[in-house]
Amino acid sequence: MASLADATPPIALGALDGRYRGAVAPLVDHLSEPALNRERLRVEVEWLLFLTSRHVVPGVRTLTEEEQRRLRQVVDDFGAQEIAELAEIERETQHDVKAVEYFLKRRLGTIAPAEHDRGLAELIHFCCTSEDVNNLSYALMVKGAVSQVWLPRASALRDMVATMASDLRDVPLLAHTHGQPATPTTMGKELAVLAHRLGRQLRRIGSAEYLGKLNGATGTFGAHLAAVPEADWPTLSRQFVESLGLQWNPLTTQIESHDWQAELYADVARFNRVLHNLCTDVWTYISLGYFAQVRGQGTVGSSTMPHKVNPIRFENAEANLEVSNALFDVLGATLVTSRLQRDLTDSSMQRNIGTAFGHSLLAIDNADRGLAGLDAVPEAMAADLDANWEVLGEPVQSAMRALGAQGVAGMENPYERLKELTRGRRITGEDLRGFVAGLGLPDDVAKRLCELTPQTYVGVAPRLVDYLG
Repeated sequence: MASLADATPPIALGALDGRYRGAVAPLVDHLSEPALNRERLRVEVEWLLFLTSRHVVPGVRTLTEEEQRRLRQVVDDFGAQEIAELAEIERETQHDVKAVEYFLKRRLGTIAPAEHDRGLAELIHFCCTSEDVNNLSYALMVKGAVSQVWLPRASALRDMVATMASDLRDVPLLAHTHGQPATPTTMGKELAVLAHRLGRQLRRIGSAEYLGKLNGATGTFGAHLAAVPEADWPTLSRQFVESLGLQWNPLTTQIESHDWQAELYADVARFNRVLHNLCTDVWTYISLGYFAQVRGQGTVGSSTMPHKVNPIRFENAEANLEVSNALFDVLGATLVTSRLQRDLTDSSMQRNIGTAFGHSLLAIDNADRGLAGLDAVPEAMAADLDANWEVLGEPVQSAMRALGAQGVAGMENPYERLKELTRGRRITGEDLRGFVAGLGLPDDVAKRLCELTPQTYVGVAPRLVDYLG
């Protein structure tokens, strides 16, 4: 049997880099291994420029504007050739961060030749432990992935749901609590509930903090102080971290504690769970005939039953949300713990961040495509309402309660009387109106109740959609 592992080009082990690559490809620029190395390179370059531009180490010159531009260009030009070169260096160093340091020293040698600046290269990775570079790199990666890829896609999906809610605000819907016919609502209001829930989580994610530290091997600035004792290293550290667009964490061990990551992943997982709820609800509405799948669903629903169009987009989304949440949950639970001043569990764990976001992004893509292919079927919703006049037992007994509280005679035991009329059997509009007529209600109340239908008994549901803003 031929080995698939030897195939060229290499075959992806996971679905994200196989059949679903197109949907998640934008994350590669942020959360892949090469993206990690590019951000490490960015941190090393910016640290060198920070030290030299502020004359932190006495006697070291400031790099010219052209030299600074060329150094930053090293980061911007980081591509396939540079990835291969860095991998070759790492095979020698057996250390990923050290390989980045040596790679940058090579580039610096062509930008600021050593015969003119013999000691300049020693400021690359100056007083840094690997985690000074790694924690900042991961913060930049995750921030970029969220702000540039995940959040815009998730927000667009939420907006799609909000638009559907607005479009369907007045379409009556038989609610189902515990799977049983219940007080009518509107399809728009029910979708608005989900859009509102998604929006709350997106606002939390949009205001997330991305923390970083640069303080040495155990967070004490020991090496920094020994090298340049006159410098205010905590202030310099804060200025540098903030210059990267991150929040400074002043109190850490060797590692930044990753609490911000756990907080962010919990919020993304909660968004995922609300989206999962949306998918299961819409799937159920499709099964009830309230939505028809009419666009973009392909021509094959079942391999043997030609009449079927399966709601596969929502089912695919559900599965990927569950995989994503399993990863986010374990990331959040694991990253907040490190033995004493450092262990390596976080290093292996953080390599799964891209996969967690990838499955979430894939689910968003599927939900988006699924919703885009739906048309509401008001006739099907109306038919279910017409078949369930018993749901109007609620307004009748509520009106009787209000009259009874005002001292009107004959309003005793309203709940029990409506229960006897409606529980366990279907009634018609004629049955209900006959019951109301025999209650002795004031004429205006009797008229109001007799004019009610399951389609009109929706309260202020359409108005509630406006709270989406």
